[in-house]
Amino acid sequence: MTHHEDNVTFATFGQGAPDPDVFLEGVLDGWARQQQAKDFATATIDTRRRVIMSLIDFSGHYPWEWTLADADDYFSHARAVRNLSHGTVRSYQGAIKLFCDYACDPRYDWSELSARMFGQVFAQVVTELNRVTHSAPTEARPAKRPFTQHELQSVFDLADLEVERIIESGRKGAVAAWRDAIAFKTAYSWGLRSNELRHLQVVDFSRNSRAPYLGDHGVLRVRWGKAHRGSAKKVRSVLTVWPWSAEMIDQWIRQGLPRYGHPINDCFPTSTGALVGPSQLLGRLRSLIDELGLPPGLDLHSFRRSYATHLVTGEGYDVTFVQLQLGHEHAATTSIYTLPSPDYQRLALERAHNRTINAAVGHHTSETNS
Repeated sequence: MTHHEDNVTFATFGQGAPDPDVFLEGVLDGWARQQQAKDFATATIDTRRRVIMSLIDFSGHYPWEWTLADADDYFSHARAVRNLSHGTVRSYQGAIKLFCDYACDPRYDWSELSARMFGQVFAQVVTELNRVTHSAPTEARPAKRPFTQHELQSVFDLADLEVERIIESGRKGAVAAWRDAIAFKTAYSWGLRSNELRHLQVVDFSRNSRAPYLGDHGVLRVRWGKAHRGSAKKVRSVLTVWPWSAEMIDQWIRQGLPRYGHPINDCFPTSTGALVGPSQLLGRLRSLIDELGLPPGLDLHSFRRSYATHLVTGEGYDVTFVQLQLGHEHAATTSIYTLPSPDYQRLALERAHNRTINAAVGHHTSETNS
């Protein structure tokens, strides 16, 4: 038999048996169109498709042949053999569950068609029996952490020094090193994610009428914020906290960007006019961290972690303010970033000791005077 769906033929012309590979392609293409209709990004759709194909390859079965045992073996192998993280396995399970929900939905007729052609129907293979629970507020790896104040200053100082070293050696790349140093400071200054940082443009900065001393860089409009599933990029405004941040980005825009030519609107371009890649920034950061001999657990996202941690535990800003700055929907998410740092704990202990000592000295002085 033959069936047509959007001009896709599920059996080769003239043959009696349907082609399972052609049918599978039709299901996957239909699922892709459904996700596009829900405004999922192309990269997300492609990633989910690869997950489905990996389960097919692993199990040796087509999706309408899948069983719970196939899924159990696949997830067990991912954790025990491939050593994939808790969060990665959850994302795999989410993709497979979404695919099965789509294929099983009677409004799309895929199960009816597979029953008629292959004698089997689609079934949901990700259930409460084998799905990884999401009980913790975060699935970030415990090793990941913010910079301490001392580490942060060391990284910034070495990034600046690297520019001077390149110039003095006569090597190329001084402007790129300067760009990366400014990018790291910008990520920290406004608590940005990597993608938000890379897509910043000069026009995203504006004045804050309540803080005129910050000039033209009192507010940053983040237009590439992390999107909720199936929605557009989340936009937010971030107020500039530190005057040095406004001075730093102003100097880069006036003196650094013109070296890439005119007109330049992207804050962090490459010599070819493209956006600087995350691998370029991460590679530069890793070289700085290695040279400084800092402990593990630091990456580009550590600048964002540091921003939140230092504002709340170091400078006493309200968690709600930091939540708005970071663009978190829930305060519980912000609280993940604001665990007391070693610097904060040390300072808190010093303040407590100083209060005790001052009280004791004051008591002793009063007794002497009397």
